[in-house]
Amino acid sequence: MPFRRAVGLLAGMPTGLAGLGWTCVAWAVGDGRARKVTAALVELERTRLAAWYDHHPGRGRAGRDYLLLRGLLGLLGGYLAVAGLFVAALFLYGGAGQLVSGDTDLIPLEFPGVRLTGSSWVYGIVLGLITLVLSVAWSVALIGMERRLADRFAGPDRNEAMARRIAELTASRSGIVRAVDDERRRIERDLHDGVQQRGVALAMLLGRVRHTADPALIDEAYAESRLLLDELRSVAWQVYPTALDTLGLRTALTEVAERSAVPVTVGHALPGRLAPEIETAVYFVAREAITNANKHAGARTITVDLRAEEGEVIVTISDDGCGGASPGRRGRPTAGRGGRRRAHAALAHRRGAAGRTGDP
Repeated sequence: MPFRRAVGLLAGMPTGLAGLGWTCVAWAVGDGRARKVTAALVELERTRLAAWYDHHPGRGRAGRDYLLLRGLLGLLGGYLAVAGLFVAALFLYGGAGQLVSGDTDLIPLEFPGVRLTGSSWVYGIVLGLITLVLSVAWSVALIGMERRLADRFAGPDRNEAMARRIAELTASRSGIVRAVDDERRRIERDLHDGVQQRGVALAMLLGRVRHTADPALIDEAYAESRLLLDELRSVAWQVYPTALDTLGLRTALTEVAERSAVPVTVGHALPGRLAPEIETAVYFVAREAITNANKHAGARTITVDLRAEEGEVIVTISDDGCGGASPGRRGRPTAGRGGRRRAHAALAHRRGAAGRTGDP
């Protein structure tokens, strides 16, 4: 492997010279005829990186700028690496030759307050080893710079891009599982604290009605049953609003705005219906932000703006409050904010967040 790297580094000097020379000529030739030669030289560099460095950059817009920088880096960096190795070889050869032949001299070294005397072969070998280490370190750094330069202009290595994508998908999948668990806990709390309590109260009233025909108790039981139905509808609406499927995102968010204690303005500039999974993610992101603004921001107005921009859905939620939605203990996101982050990360779309400091 080190031998392959060294060969690739040496091969980069003539290719760098060719790229640097062609860059100077291409400005005079013109873009039309120069484009093919430039592409061929870039492909030559890509082949060299793949063959000797086992690095496979993408096929981005690498052109004359890349060849210019690559040529300067290859020539100057390669010259320093080769010169350093050559000087190290001279030191080591001279020191080893004197050690074997016994023909050595004593060389004094004087420093302020210190005087040292050593054999010339010792100095030769020590300097040779130091120069060798520095040259190897520079060569490794030069190879790394060549790889990063290629990634900067042509895109990342395929293997690195794949590994990054796998890591993102793994994190997104874990986030979805956590979001589902958080939602289950919230539903359980709503059922326990709301619906269950209403049900117990209704059962007690019905038990009393069985033993008496008091019209007041019957009316009270009827009213309690209506409250129970309202509570069930509220829980069902929080789990998933049917209006989102039947009437669309605008209507579903309008219902959220009507239920909000703080006035909410919904701006909708999307060209049409979105994919169901995207509409669902946008809806819950916006609803959670509105809920946080009601609870923590102390806002008087909330604005939700939806628009499409370059193939992406941009959701901007702003308010005129003073903030207050804590990121959680030790900087960790709270359940609501963390769920929103995981929701939009799972779909890999971006949510814009323009507004004042009162944004939830």
